Amino acid sequence: MKPRISILLAALWWGSLSALGFLVVPLLFVHLPSPAAAGAMAAKLFTAQTWLSIACTFFLLLFLRSKEASAPTQQAQAAMKFVVAGLFLAVLVEFGVSPRIVNARAEGGNLKLWHGLGSVMYVAQWLAAGWTLWCLSRFEKAPETG
Repeated sequence: MKPRISILLAALWWGSLSALGFLVVPLLFVHLPSPAAAGAMAAKLFTAQTWLSIACTFFLLLFLRSKEASAPTQQAQAAMKFVVAGLFLAVLVEFGVSPRIVNARAEGGNLKLWHGLGSVMYVAQWLAAGWTLWCLSRFEKAPETG
């Protein structure tokens, strides 16, 4: 049961990152009346995404560590590093990069630099979530008998 829950959590994490970053936010900039309005809404959505990412990674770490504490599967071992990396990136973007984007916009700082760094880190988190999903959904060969 826990392996299936882990796969669902990884799918939710990766799917929500995909939908928000590659569909919803670009549509905001196309359909809202101004880039400022789209940016403000995108910031709120990215914050919500961060909390969803934190929840998914927290529960993934819990399930992956408790799956078989004495002998975790190869999938769990492979995924663990990417879950931790994704969690780190989510927190770093939310509490390190996002405030700098807001300050750069308000004070005329280097908005392009901080926005670009945040985008790269978001894509890196998306890759970590995707690789986690890939690792957890791989099927192991059944041991041969005989």
